[in-house]
Amino acid sequence: MEEVTEAVGNLTIEGGAAGEGGDAEAHKKNRIQVSNTKKPLFFYVNLAKRFMQLHNEVELSALGMAIATVVTVAEILKNNGLAVEKKIMTSTVDVRDDSRSHPIQKAKIEMLLGKTDKFDELMAAATEEREAAEDEEQS
Repeated sequence: MEEVTEAVGNLTIEGGAAGEGGDAEAHKKNRIQVSNTKKPLFFYVNLAKRFMQLHNEVELSALGMAIATVVTVAEILKNNGLAVEKKIMTSTVDVRDDSRSHPIQKAKIEMLLGKTDKFDELMAAATEEREAAEDEEQS
């Protein structure tokens, strides 16, 4: 768990999704495309916190089976008093698969979360706790 938090802390966040132009690109700098196979759940929780610190809101996006991961990340952030739901959009998209000649449809979710009024206060308290625990380990 510590290495996930550390990895998220060391991330440099650049640009938006490729191929998007104009205002869409500026808006999508805060988008996280969630996979349920590539990264652990708390990687996305910590990354969403970081995005909210930088952009005041974060958009979580997923297809198919990864939708459950987006919902879980959002619920963790909401239950910890860090985020509020601003918008939830669902749709179906055609996904091309090289092994099939025709596209298949997959469910898609996009969830926009914003900071709560207490976000900065709660994040500062968590940082102080973590630093105190590290100091205790070293002594």
